[in-house]
Amino acid sequence: PQLPHGYMPLPSFWKVVEDSLQQSGAQLRAFCQAFETVTPSPGAQPLTPAEERKVLSLVSKHGPDKLYQVTSNISGSKDLDLTLLRGQIVALLQGMDTKGNTSRWLVDAGGPRGFVPAAKLRPY
Repeated sequence: PQLPHGYMPLPSFWKVVEDSLQQSGAQLRAFCQAFETVTPSPGAQPLTPAEERKVLSLVSKHGPDKLYQVTSNISGSKDLDLTLLRGQIVALLQGMDTKGNTSRWLVDAGGPRGFVPAAKLRPY
């Protein structure tokens, strides 16, 4: 919204700011609800801005076809295992572990790299 020109008493100015923020917030909520009804994706978590930045960096490093989403929480038990939360995005580095076991994949979690069970990943 265009702010009125000239000087305005501070309380009035903050009222204008607050009103426009509330209006934007309402529009954003309406948009999010509409978006969720259009794209029902089971179990997809909304990404935080930090996660989004991480995903963009993973895409630029590894390409979009290497991205996977964690389908349930993973708590790493062995050395080099990663502990990840459901909904996190990782990039596939290798479809096996050091012993050639294809049920454990080497992934880049946007910083830490390690092994996770392949069964708990789905293409993003």
